[in-house]
Amino acid sequence: MCKATRHSASSGVQRSRKWLSVPRLSIKHRFNQLRSPFLRFRSWQLLRPLVKAGLHPTTQVSRAVYTRAPTRLLSRLWGLVNDVNLPRWLRRPLLSLYVWAFSVNMQEAEVEDLNRYRNLGELFRRPLKPSARTISSQYLVSPCDGQVLHCGRTHGSQIEQVKGLTYSLENFLGPQDWRDLEDVGLPFMKQLGVHLSNRLYHHVVYLAPGDYHRFHSPTDWSIQHRRHFPGSLLSVSPHVARWFPGLFCQNERVVLSGQWQFGLFSLTAVGATNVGSIHIYGDSVSIRSCGVLGNGRAELR
Repeated sequence: MCKATRHSASSGVQRSRKWLSVPRLSIKHRFNQLRSPFLRFRSWQLLRPLVKAGLHPTTQVSRAVYTRAPTRLLSRLWGLVNDVNLPRWLRRPLLSLYVWAFSVNMQEAEVEDLNRYRNLGELFRRPLKPSARTISSQYLVSPCDGQVLHCGRTHGSQIEQVKGLTYSLENFLGPQDWRDLEDVGLPFMKQLGVHLSNRLYHHVVYLAPGDYHRFHSPTDWSIQHRRHFPGSLLSVSPHVARWFPGLFCQNERVVLSGQWQFGLFSLTAVGATNVGSIHIYGDSVSIRSCGVLGNGRAELR
């Protein structure tokens, strides 16, 4: 679990878009005159017909309808579209639109030339220049760019998703049957090795579509177990997280559990709408033999 702190994909970096300038009377100028909701289509907007019918989006009915929306199918189809190689003449116009729409800072990318990205998926998973991020010498660093949705100390086995909404740590991490426990009937926190004198903290980071979508090991730690949870691919945007209890427990995710110098440590990658694949890289021998993942990296697709 991570210490609370604020991290941003644009910290200390000045963005320049001179190479992507658009005339004043262009579509871009007209879009800037619109209110922001018009520019940000999210999967939860499938509920708009219910809103017009008088049902508030926080009701059980609207949540039930949203969970039955084919977000998983749509995500798989979007993944296929992302992997379609574009002809060279179409790469810059099409990828520039994505860069502009989601404020992607291409100056930080290891490859700035959009013509060298064969498809949208490669741009989405782009690596950064080695000098783009300065790694702190502290015990713990941010595993990724993004917006901190919530952070702080856990309350028993409950984690606060956003203010006023909690979810179960037991449901999120899953059963601890892989641990060598003498008594399987122990309370869940004791199964994790967390005692009353310990403090357990959590840190939730949201990656927006324009963010760098690779995440790295936040500290030196020993990975002892890896578990994949199949599930939904609902949006994890801050708007949805505010009204959907247990959202992170319902979505597909990969949980890495282990130990660091202060005890329990866990890192979980949660899938979302149009981000349906989680690829873990690094020293595969170390992962299987519970070694230290010091230079490990992974990416969301």
